[in-house]
Amino acid sequence: MAELVCMTVFESDPEERAVLENVAAMLEEFEKQRGNLIPILQAIQDKHSYLCGGAMEMVANHLDVALGEVYGVATFYNQFRFHPPGRHQIKVCLGTACHVAGGDIILENFERKLGIKDGETTPDREYSVERVACVGCCALAPVAVINDTVEGHIKPSRVEGIFVQFQVEREREEREEAERESSE
Repeated sequence: MAELVCMTVFESDPEERAVLENVAAMLEEFEKQRGNLIPILQAIQDKHSYLCGGAMEMVANHLDVALGEVYGVATFYNQFRFHPPGRHQIKVCLGTACHVAGGDIILENFERKLGIKDGETTPDREYSVERVACVGCCALAPVAVINDTVEGHIKPSRVEGIFVQFQVEREREEREEAERESSE
């Protein structure tokens, strides 16, 4: 199923086409040995932040293994993503301390606000949200990591404030861009 989604996107999305062209070039650097499966997937993930079905199909063909084997390995390890991350990445901690302090409620608030579920990205690729096991800030529970900033003692009402900050930032960037264009 993932390969069909990716291939459909590949046909219509120049960005996705560029990803797969890059994956093809990357594969040339790896010997065709089954033992290279995880290193190849990690290299793709490092470069592109996710694995699409088309990339996994290319890996399967390169290593001459079944696509199901590649998919099985990729889904076994939680380090691999299957959707492109959003420009703004939101990670909600659901480790023990955060869970007890209401981390699941924080995750639900982000999901509701964005209209997506854990592990998904908004259609405009602006936001992605995911649950994480622990970020190592238990004393600040519940915690969310917004891009690379740790938000501790986060309350449901803070979720709305985070999006107001994003909007203010976007408006500032647009103003600066308009000023640059008008000065040229």
